[in-house]
Amino acid sequence: MLEDRTLAGALPTPWPAAYPQGYAVVDVETTGLARDDRIISAAVYRLDARGEVEDHWYTLVNPERDPGPVWIHGLTSEALEGAPLFTDIAEEFAARLADRVLVAHNAVFDWQMIAREYARARREAPVRQRLCTIALSKELGLPLPNHKLESLATHFGVVQRRAHHALDDARVLAEAFRPSLWAAAAGGVRLPLLECRPLTEWSDRPVPRQQSGGYGGYRASSWRPSRKRPACPYPNPGRYEPGKRLKQGMRVAFSGDTSTERELLEDRATEAGLHVATSLSRLTSLLVTNDPDSGTTKTAKARQYGTPVVDEAAFGQLLADVEPADGD
Repeated sequence: MLEDRTLAGALPTPWPAAYPQGYAVVDVETTGLARDDRIISAAVYRLDARGEVEDHWYTLVNPERDPGPVWIHGLTSEALEGAPLFTDIAEEFAARLADRVLVAHNAVFDWQMIAREYARARREAPVRQRLCTIALSKELGLPLPNHKLESLATHFGVVQRRAHHALDDARVLAEAFRPSLWAAAAGGVRLPLLECRPLTEWSDRPVPRQQSGGYGGYRASSWRPSRKRPACPYPNPGRYEPGKRLKQGMRVAFSGDTSTERELLEDRATEAGLHVATSLSRLTSLLVTNDPDSGTTKTAKARQYGTPVVDEAAFGQLLADVEPADGD
């Protein structure tokens, strides 16, 4: 671990020239965790290149549906009734994110929720890179008991006043990110930046809208809805061989951001007769990812097993000419 004096706030010099010029520390509260869930509040703390706060912004968002787990975020239908729609705040939100690295705790979740909202609004979020503070704390070797935001806050002596309130969570993260950034700079640590791919295609499924009775009809069991796909009717013919065609029955796994919404991409694979796998094993025929060096569990296993890897564009071309299963 880096020296405590660095973590305590000694500003490192010289500052790494390769580090980003600005950050947008973001927290969003949502109606749930699934693809159809919506943002109900958002906060952004803009930081300069060295992590100093420039300004902050917060808004409620009317999700046009049941607000979800009120017992977590505290936002009822009544509280959200007069709030702006996402389309109303999209421009302001974009201005807060523009030309900055998005920083969040479990950043892939916040990014995916934001990307989906912009896709629904037929717009594109101006974010090209994200930084997850969980990943950064691992890079720094911080002695945390777990990866909760409250543990990171406690490590840096940041007081959390209102957990699961977007503005306070963003403030806490901004205050904890600054010493993390300084420690990384002092130790010559490469920031774990990942590419953000804006969604270019989106299809909504019907979801419950707000009812006059408030949120009383919301059931906790619906917070993580799963979508069960029909079993693939074809046997697995084995691994994909580069330069050849995909064959019906091949097991395909996906990892990371895609410019087409993930479920649409999976639907197309299923319609082509492929088996969409949620995990990667020795039986997986192909991994589709736009970031093979991301270090995710799936990409690591693909390297371990020698599973072929292609990006989204190449997979789209392969889908156009899938070989029929034997006997068809």
